[in-house]
Amino acid sequence: MNSLYLLVDLGAISVPLLASFHPKIRLDRHWKALWPAIVLAAVPFIIWDSYFTKIGVWGFTPQYLMGVSLFGLPIEEILFFICIPYACMFTYFCFRLWKGPELRVRAEQTVTWIFLGLCIVLGLLGAGRYYTSSTMMWLALFLIYLKWQAKPRWLGLFYYSHQFLLIPFFIVNGILTGTGLDKPIVWYNNAENLGVRIFTIPIEDVFYGMLLLLLNALLFEYFLQKSEKAQLPSERMPMREGNQL
Repeated sequence: MNSLYLLVDLGAISVPLLASFHPKIRLDRHWKALWPAIVLAAVPFIIWDSYFTKIGVWGFTPQYLMGVSLFGLPIEEILFFICIPYACMFTYFCFRLWKGPELRVRAEQTVTWIFLGLCIVLGLLGAGRYYTSSTMMWLALFLIYLKWQAKPRWLGLFYYSHQFLLIPFFIVNGILTGTGLDKPIVWYNNAENLGVRIFTIPIEDVFYGMLLLLLNALLFEYFLQKSEKAQLPSERMPMREGNQL
């Protein structure tokens, strides 16, 4: 089925895209902030993805692809960096509306340290393996930047929403890595990862996905707050203050 990967992409974005026009959400009114964030965040990941495909860190099974390539990648893989972030930022935005952009999570510090610790341990275990070491290094550096340099007010909100985003993540990545299929849509060279899988999903994907969404959230919040400052107070989206979990 050469349209399977495309269907996975379209299936992931279809409901969030339609729900963006819901009167109580209206994410479409913030597309000027969201689309640039998604496109900009996609650029480094496409470069990274293209290079790793070229050197055989991972690859794609032709029988699930349309046969159109761009930057050395199947077009479906390019769309992955558009469709999945849109779906995830939709969920993030819904929580932003519900809980407020400055949601305080008591475990925020702990969560940051846990992921930093995991990045260090797994990065050391996978030293010399391209996928493991690069993913752990970039996520650790990005978390350090966020926690101690940028200090975004939305980090607690991101952690809160991310726990829910892991559910569709395991579904989509499960399909892509071969759950229920004869062959995986995306295959991985185990010489370049730890070889530890959550069902069919390399454990590195959890951290890779988190890094992708953190970058999307950072850019989305930047453009969102920039546009909100340009609006009149009465036009700004409703938000809750002082939420705490």
